[in-house]
Amino acid sequence: MKSTQYSDKVLDHFRNPRNVGTLEGQDVAVGRVGNPVCGDLMEIYIKVRDNVIEEIKFKTFGCGSAIATASMITELARGKTIDEALQISRKEVADELDGLPPVKMHCSNLAADALHNAIENYLSREKSAQKSLEKRRRLTKRIKGEKEFLHRGVYHELVDLSTLKGKRVLVLDRGATSIEVAIDLTGQTARVIFLTGSKEISAGPELKKSLKQSDVKILYESEILEIKGTNDVEKVLIHDLNEDEEYELFVDSIIMLQKRE
Repeated sequence: MKSTQYSDKVLDHFRNPRNVGTLEGQDVAVGRVGNPVCGDLMEIYIKVRDNVIEEIKFKTFGCGSAIATASMITELARGKTIDEALQISRKEVADELDGLPPVKMHCSNLAADALHNAIENYLSREKSAQKSLEKRRRLTKRIKGEKEFLHRGVYHELVDLSTLKGKRVLVLDRGATSIEVAIDLTGQTARVIFLTGSKEISAGPELKKSLKQSDVKILYESEILEIKGTNDVEKVLIHDLNEDEEYELFVDSIIMLQKRE
């Protein structure tokens, strides 16, 4: 193909581009790429259902080849699974158009890169949503022994903190209120532990600063599996989520704030 010659397919997709436009909604992911050399910009919108690209649209600010490659890649990707769509290469886009002039091959790069970026953004969002769901499940999951030791070392609501004076207290991460309780408890006892399933504390900057400056010990990426004792709480079985190990921790009281069932 001569450097300035376009195939019939390229001309067809340029003159009659498929799937032009945008998609909206919380289930839509967008990929955006640009080429600073030629000034081309491209956006790919995908809507995924059951791991299949159900709808796909594009917008581009660029030359005829940019329009043609974007149009072609939307045709190639629609109906494919996420994994299949990720396999669509720059070369495949150009080949499906019966080739591109060498000076326009970067356009196929833009189209493929924009699609891959949209998929990556979709997968990242799905991963974040899954983590959020798992965290909510951990917060509501009944811990073995929790019901047995309720009001005998386990508390679901705020108590008179003075009754915990000098005791070993474990406070579960239940948001800002539980952080404030842990900090306030340091006025009653020097043995306060704050346990969270996350890698970092989710709170405003001032509250995080106050927690850091307090004497509260923090256990990150951890969860309680079981509460043990004879008559009252004596210890808990902890699961270290990072190391995937279990160990026992001696405590007198556990504060796990939650709504009444």
